[in-house]
Amino acid sequence: MQKKVTVVGAGNVGASLAHMIVQEGFADVILFDVVEGVPQGKALDLSEGCPLWGSPSSIKGTNDYALTAQSDVIVVTAGFPRKPGMSRDDLLAANAKVITEVVQKTAALSPQAVYIIVTNPMDIMAQLSMKVSGFDPSRVIGMGGILDSARLRTFVAWEAGVSPIDVEALVLGGHGDQMVPMPRFTTVKGVSVMELFTKERIEALVQRTKQGGAEVVTLLKTGSAYYAPAAAAMQMVKSVLFDEKRMLPCAAYLQGEYGATDVYTGVPIILGKRGVEKIIELKLNAQEKEDFARSVEAVKSVVVKL
Repeated sequence: MQKKVTVVGAGNVGASLAHMIVQEGFADVILFDVVEGVPQGKALDLSEGCPLWGSPSSIKGTNDYALTAQSDVIVVTAGFPRKPGMSRDDLLAANAKVITEVVQKTAALSPQAVYIIVTNPMDIMAQLSMKVSGFDPSRVIGMGGILDSARLRTFVAWEAGVSPIDVEALVLGGHGDQMVPMPRFTTVKGVSVMELFTKERIEALVQRTKQGGAEVVTLLKTGSAYYAPAAAAMQMVKSVLFDEKRMLPCAAYLQGEYGATDVYTGVPIILGKRGVEKIIELKLNAQEKEDFARSVEAVKSVVVKL
């Protein structure tokens, strides 16, 4: 029997993720949205592509939460996107209402599901989803760290003139302006970027990574990034469905790790069929600890606002 993935939100991120899943054919998809016709139309379009991709997946678009029942994974992309000049935190109040309704309606129908939260401000929405669902924190995970790390990988690959496949990168902390790119743990085929680039070039790469989402928003003018966020969510969906136990940087609920308590923020985790199976606690140097603590406090300050 095929696995079942519900994607909540049929906008650019949700539709792109649904496309990736059904094209690969490893799960059936329910594409949910409150706007009548939009999820149905996009699902029909994707269904008609399945024969051309050789995909056995089915996809249904709906405005009815009932069809999401017994999902293995629920990916929440619903909410308002960033606009030029907006920070992720500006979206707090509006998206909190959306997330609360979505999680209340879906958690009761899929009590064994793993949640992947994409909606911004992502760390805070993950924490809200955990509280509203009543699920164990291991089954509610935020997506941001994979996306931020992918951006750093891209910029490092361009700087080094190498394939992005050969670059590994790590970004910790909140998915926002206070994220913590980690040059010490960023490598090209095992060689640290600290051996390859000057301090000034590394700092430029770090700053561009921090502004990666805003750079896309500025260029698009009418929306925010969606291909890379969808690809990041896709990596998480696969790791859960196939119990891949990938080590990935994701927003997880910290309960003492890295000196932080009762907060979601980006750290390396082992991601498997049960969600977060282990949090990997790295030995940070003094500057890294300071930057990480500052990022955590920034996330906590928004949680307090909520």
